[in-house]
Amino acid sequence: MPAMPHNVVRRTVVSAQLLVQLAAEHGLAHEAALRGTGIDGQTLIDPNAEITPAQELQLVRNLVTHLGHVSGLGLDAGLRYHLSAYGIWGFALLSSPNFRAVADVVSRFLDLSYAFVRFRLGDDGSAFWVDMDDGEIPGDVRQFLLERDFAACCNVIRELRPGGLPIRELRFRCAAPDYAARFAEIGGVVPVFGADRNGARFDLADVDAPLPQANPLMSRMCLEQCKQLLARRQTRTGLAGQVRERLLQTPGVLPDAATVARDLLLSERSLRRRLEAEGTAFRALSDEVRQTLAEELLTTADLKLEEVAQRLGYSEPASLIHAFKRWKGMTPTAYRAQRRTSGQNGPPRTTAS
Repeated sequence: MPAMPHNVVRRTVVSAQLLVQLAAEHGLAHEAALRGTGIDGQTLIDPNAEITPAQELQLVRNLVTHLGHVSGLGLDAGLRYHLSAYGIWGFALLSSPNFRAVADVVSRFLDLSYAFVRFRLGDDGSAFWVDMDDGEIPGDVRQFLLERDFAACCNVIRELRPGGLPIRELRFRCAAPDYAARFAEIGGVVPVFGADRNGARFDLADVDAPLPQANPLMSRMCLEQCKQLLARRQTRTGLAGQVRERLLQTPGVLPDAATVARDLLLSERSLRRRLEAEGTAFRALSDEVRQTLAEELLTTADLKLEEVAQRLGYSEPASLIHAFKRWKGMTPTAYRAQRRTSGQNGPPRTTAS
C-alpha cells in the first residue's frame, strides 16, 4: 500500500478545480478525472466545499494515469496556483515583512496550502535553504507533485515581490527529464539533477529584504485567522475525531492503538481499517497531537526542553528533538528562537532550552 501523506487536514476544493481544468484542456473528461475521488460535479463548484488530501491524491493519480505522456504536466499544473487560490494563507504570506517571515508562516501553516511536498526551511548561517521533502508521497505520483509544488512555490515568490527572490542554487534528486530546461525557466537558475536533496538556496540578504506589501496589522490578523482555521480543520469528525479527542485527554501519556481501540469498543484491526477509510492512520493522528502540543508549549510556555519532552510523553529530550526535526525540519530550540525572532510568541522569556 502506498505511504500515507503526512498532511491529513482537509482543504478547499480550489486545488481540485485547477487540476480538473488542466485535465479538460488536455481532453480528459471531468468524469475520468474525478473517478474514484468521491468528488462530484456539485462539490467541485461549491466555493465552501472541502475535500481530503486523499481525494486530491486520487485525482492526481487519474491525471498521471491518463495524461502521463504530457511533457512537464506537473510544472504546468503548478503554474496555475496563484496567491489568490490560497485564501487567508495567501494573504498571510502577502502581508509578511520579508521572506524570512514568509518562511515562518509556511512552516507553521503548510497544511493550509495544497502542498504534498513538505517544505523544510532553514538558515544554515551562510545561506537560506528551502528543502522539498517528497519522501512521504506515493511513488506513482511523486514526480508530478514535486513538479507541481515547486512551480507553485516559484509562482508565489514572484507574486510576493516583483522580480521574485533569486534562487542561487537548485537541486533535484530525480534524473534530468527531457524537459529539464523548463525547471531553469521557472526557477531562474539551471538546476542540478541527480543531487542528494530537493532544495533551493537563497542569499540571506534577499531573504531579509522588505516586501512591498508588508502590513504588520494585516499580518497579525491573518496569522490569527490561519491559526483558527487550522484548528477548525484539525477538529475531525468521525472516528478520527474520537481518536484525536482520546489522545488529547492524556497528553503526557499518549495511549497506543490497542488502548484507544479498547476504549472505543473496537478491535485494533477495525480501528486501523476505519481510520484508513477516513484517509488517515493512528500514527498520523498521534504525531499530529504531539506536534500541536509541542508547538504550543514551545511558543507559549516558559519550559525547559526537558520539561516539554516530559509533558509530551518522551523519555528524553533527544526523542523530542528527533520527532520535531521530522515534523518541522528544525530542532525545537531553533523553532523557539525563530518564533521569538518573528515576534509571534509574546514577550521574551528568560528560561533557556
